[in-house]
Amino acid sequence: MTVGSKGPSRATSTAGRASAASGRASRTTYECEVCGHTTPKWVGRCPGCDAWGSIVEAAATPVALRTVAPRRPAEPARPIATVDLEAARARPTGVSELDRVLGGGLVPGGVVLLAGEPGVGKSTLLLDVAQHWAASAAAEAGPALVVSGEESAAQVRLRAERIGALHERLYLAAETDLAAVLGHLDDVRPGLLVLDSVQTFSAPGVDGVPGGVTQVRAVAAAIVAVAKERSIATVLVGHVTKDGQVAGPRVLEHLVDVVLQFEGDKFSSLRMVRGLKNRFGAADEVGCFEMHERGLVSLPDPSGLFLTRYDERVPGTCAAVAMEGRRALVTEVQALVGAQVAGSPRRTVSGLDSARLSMVLAVLQSRSGLRLHEREVFAATVGGIRVVEPAADLALALSVASACNDLPLAADLVAIGEVGLTGEIRRVGAVPRRLAEAARLGFRFALVPPGCGPAATSELPAGMTVLEVPTVRAALHAAVSHSSAAD
Repeated sequence: MTVGSKGPSRATSTAGRASAASGRASRTTYECEVCGHTTPKWVGRCPGCDAWGSIVEAAATPVALRTVAPRRPAEPARPIATVDLEAARARPTGVSELDRVLGGGLVPGGVVLLAGEPGVGKSTLLLDVAQHWAASAAAEAGPALVVSGEESAAQVRLRAERIGALHERLYLAAETDLAAVLGHLDDVRPGLLVLDSVQTFSAPGVDGVPGGVTQVRAVAAAIVAVAKERSIATVLVGHVTKDGQVAGPRVLEHLVDVVLQFEGDKFSSLRMVRGLKNRFGAADEVGCFEMHERGLVSLPDPSGLFLTRYDERVPGTCAAVAMEGRRALVTEVQALVGAQVAGSPRRTVSGLDSARLSMVLAVLQSRSGLRLHEREVFAATVGGIRVVEPAADLALALSVASACNDLPLAADLVAIGEVGLTGEIRRVGAVPRRLAEAARLGFRFALVPPGCGPAATSELPAGMTVLEVPTVRAALHAAVSHSSAAD
């Protein structure tokens, strides 16, 4: 009996220990500090963002189910037609291209996330915006407050003096503690708040280091709540990952009202602000800027940066019209076809999609008889702009054919269309807008896909001839005929 009684006791004890261990394991999860992805066990590489060494242990807190008692709301629900709109009117920032992307300006209580690579000009742009806010009538709603978590106040003051962004109603603070930022809000009572950047601030009482998923989520949620409560137009500066995506948890983009991407090449003076999300306007707008010694300058007409004016015609060039948001930009596509080489010839692109180039070269060789499989091909855009939409395929094909045959195309020729694998020219969107922009810059002959010519377009630009081309071969013949007639 004694031996028999010990057996069940040991089994029960072992089962209890296993149950307790499983209970502890079930309460522990692991979270990625970069993207917030959760996993039940530790791994070296995050399955969500492929970052190495970013998985840390995060104890999951059990949530007890309870019944929430109703309470009287602070403000009763009203018919939607009686809601006042004046409090949500956008106020211009003083920077025309940024207003274009925002949909008119900054909205009181709206939170904007501006992300971009280091050194692209985020702090410079927002310092200029804060100065314009302080000097404009928008300052009646409160002065502008810039809180820097990455630079000292003296460093920001030097930049402000260089770009001429000094004003008595522009306040500056250098802090990394969220509680201190809230204290500045009580003292200054601003109408515009700029936090540079959200990854450098930390919330007291929240686990994690500044820039981690937990801290970024807590800081952003607190700032959004304060901005909505006090009707403060707020701009958060964010970092980006190596892939160019907005850094931090995905919930950060859901919390804010507007997400903007600041793009630019360090070898070019061109800068672009691209809208990714906008609750107050169109989410596909693009603003263009040019970087100077005294800061960023708005470019309401940037097409001239992407064209080259030649004294005499040169083979291997053709103009395309790319759509950046709702803005049409005439862009020059250049191509150079080298000599025959043994082995695998190079295919080098700059500002274009390498996969689109390979496809266009295959179509030209298969459908048009050009021998390109043994020759090196280089293709690029002008001015630092990146064109990846398929509407530039036809211009790329014509520039490659022009370079291969050493035959320059007419200077007033523009090509619009997507090239299919069977050699057909496919329709693209916003053709009337593209043609209007090309005509404004002096182009007089356009090649477009079938169904986009005079029969489908109610109004064509004055003085422009539009020809529909069904295939790449037909487009080549039309371009050569027009170029010969132009001579």
